[in-house]
Amino acid sequence: MPKSRIRKKADYTPPPAKQTTAIKLTNRAWVAPVMLALFLIGLAWIVVFYVTDGSLPIDKLGNWNIVVGFGFIAAGFGVSTQWK
Repeated sequence: MPKSRIRKKADYTPPPAKQTTAIKLTNRAWVAPVMLALFLIGLAWIVVFYVTDGSLPIDKLGNWNIVVGFGFIAAGFGVSTQWK
């Protein structure tokens, strides 16, 4: 019986080395304190409004004080998108 042909395997060539790119890390230490501060200010604004029966923080705004409080909270969520 004839002998089958032996396939010659190609030599292993490693993939080309990837060029490293410098990662620019910016200092984002301010994000967490500002985010938490905005959350707490918004929460405090709403709590003060309810505890004082609407006479504080700003009497002329009336029920719009709730919107202001939620605005602070929403701003906190907006700042949180910068957190890395």
